[in-house]
Amino acid sequence: MSVAPIVRTVIVKASPQRAFDAFTADIVQWWPKDHTIGAQPFAQVVMEPRVGGRWFERDADGAETNWGKVLAWDPPGRVVLTWQISTAWAYDPDLLTEVEMRFAAQADGTTLVTLEHRKLELFGAGAQALADQLGNGWPGVLQAFADYAGR
Repeated sequence: MSVAPIVRTVIVKASPQRAFDAFTADIVQWWPKDHTIGAQPFAQVVMEPRVGGRWFERDADGAETNWGKVLAWDPPGRVVLTWQISTAWAYDPDLLTEVEMRFAAQADGTTLVTLEHRKLELFGAGAQALADQLGNGWPGVLQAFADYAGR
């Protein structure tokens, strides 16, 4: 079964470097607080700034819940992450869908940010239903990011 990738864009009123940094280093500042898979609400969201780095949440007690890994780290142009969150909204180390973020400077000083969430067929039997849910969810997440990055 093939599932089309999710592709969403947003314009950020900032340079590509500012947008990249806001997405990667400041994610805890804008990631929706109810978008958590840990046992407790997250206090931090961490994206380690290197290929092979982890992407995870940490609660106030220090417990960590993985979300994925960094596959490509090319500031300020792009970052590629594994999304290892299953249809049950739990970390699955064997699931390797990918989220690529591209940051392209625009003539007016803004940045066009493109998200592509691909390899969605790897979700298995619930792939299309989850793809539909993610497709509806990513725009809100991207807007929260754009609002933060453009301040």
